[in-house]
Amino acid sequence: MDTPRDTPRISATLRAATRALADAGVPAVDAELLLAHVLGTSRGGAQAAALRDDALTDEQHDRFQALIARRAQREPLQHLTGLAPFRHLELEVGPGVFVPRPETEGVAQVAIDALAAAEHPRAVDLGTGSGAIALAMATEVPGAEVWAVERSPEAHAWAARNVARYGTPTTHLVRGDLADALPELDGTLDVVASNPPYVPDDAIPRDPEVRLFDPPQALYGGADGLDVVRVLSHTALRLLHSGGTLVIEHGEWQGEPIRQLLTADGWRGASTHPDLTGRDRTTTAIRP
Repeated sequence: MDTPRDTPRISATLRAATRALADAGVPAVDAELLLAHVLGTSRGGAQAAALRDDALTDEQHDRFQALIARRAQREPLQHLTGLAPFRHLELEVGPGVFVPRPETEGVAQVAIDALAAAEHPRAVDLGTGSGAIALAMATEVPGAEVWAVERSPEAHAWAARNVARYGTPTTHLVRGDLADALPELDGTLDVVASNPPYVPDDAIPRDPEVRLFDPPQALYGGADGLDVVRVLSHTALRLLHSGGTLVIEHGEWQGEPIRQLLTADGWRGASTHPDLTGRDRTTTAIRP
């Protein structure tokens, strides 16, 4: 005969989970966020439940413990919850797609500001991944027509789910390569935005969440990290009308070489902008 299990309580369970994650080098907040996910509430709701020392069902307890064990192995939090917050959106993510980062929210803001200045705003996000930048532009610029282009079938599938969830009637998801994307739109767009792969091939990311779980094709950009940026420059020259804006995310040391690259290709006014931590993150240029 099985011995009945003691009723698990949230307070002790959360303390043990926090210790386990700390030992694995994971922030304590992730334990609260995973508990909130299991309880179907917010982080504040999980904190309140811990203060009350609510009981967990056996199913909730076992599910939470399994998620903590996976997070301790450095599986990304967003893969475990299935969601990545991005500006006002909660994007669906998982294996096969790059998890959008907070710094990309600032890149999206630069693109949004440029697009909002257009009379009939039209833009594309090249290499859209989960659809983050494209959907930010589509939902934050009234009347914008936005295309999102993605080559990877796995990432495209995630983008399709997010476009179905948040896309406007003038949001278009296209499966294709950024090198030859959307020839029918040549010379008509106001903004071309992209978060291309820009990690140099020999610069292996420190964080296991990135190194082990983000798709390599979304990370690595050749010996200097700029192979895709070179292609992007030529594609954007084709797609933008005169006076249109190119917006590129990049690593903190790549602003100067990207400005030089764009200037050599004929772009005007190449400028680099910092993120909220003061690190160079976004370079813009104007099509002549």
